[in-house]
Amino acid sequence: MRSLKTEKDESVGPFLRWAGGKRWLLCRMPEIIGSLSYNNYYEPFVGGGSIFFGLNPAGKSTLSDLNSELIATYKQVKANPITISRLLKRFDNSPEEYYKLRARKYEDPAKKAAQFIFLNHTSFNGLYRVNSSGEYNVPYGFRESPKIPSEDHLINISKRLGRTSLKVCDFEHACESVSKGDLVFLDPPYTVAHSNNGFVNYNQRLFAFEDQKRLADLIDLLRRKGAYFILTNAYHSSIAELFDRGDRKLITSRGNAIGGKMAKRGSAIEYLFTNAPLD
Repeated sequence: MRSLKTEKDESVGPFLRWAGGKRWLLCRMPEIIGSLSYNNYYEPFVGGGSIFFGLNPAGKSTLSDLNSELIATYKQVKANPITISRLLKRFDNSPEEYYKLRARKYEDPAKKAAQFIFLNHTSFNGLYRVNSSGEYNVPYGFRESPKIPSEDHLINISKRLGRTSLKVCDFEHACESVSKGDLVFLDPPYTVAHSNNGFVNYNQRLFAFEDQKRLADLIDLLRRKGAYFILTNAYHSSIAELFDRGDRKLITSRGNAIGGKMAKRGSAIEYLFTNAPLD
């Protein structure tokens, strides 16, 4: 059995691992938005919520995603952090326990949330993937010391989520109530193939190019409303052509931090677009 490790750093960072997460981007936020003053905050593709937790918005926040199990987990951490922490302590980090737990069908929302968090931290690469029947099917990750969130961390997360509205919905619906002076952070799901060739087809099931076009239309609407936006997206000519509409365009680079021992680590280049003014 492998040991479980609770996080020593109780700063309110994400409580989930998330492939494609943007924790690495936080250090560049001063360059991106400076001391921007904004009203409410929206994050339609919330995933692990790194930017939300890092920015700690003062106003009301709306966090949303199409992954209903993810949002249900957020809601339970918000409402029942101590219960979830106690449930997490019952699980053992072993292949046998992992696959046994993965196969269980809980009805209780708190148990389902604890299951989601534990599988997330002990799975391969922090992926979320389901089969054609909608069943989670990511294999065990053989992580010797997964950082299962501590009770204090979950309590702090619960407090941080106190001013949030949590929704399961498409990004267009999530932004219907955006008003002048609000900030929207958009991090759509995308993957660049091994080369730039075939980017559109490669992403068709993940986030189709038609979805990218809808996203571009949404950003046009946000501009007209007088809202601020930050968009991260793939470093590809089709993305530059679609979203380069006079706003600031930055090129960002991140280390590939999620991966097993045999994963190839390197850096990935992405585009970032924003209409946030510099100081």
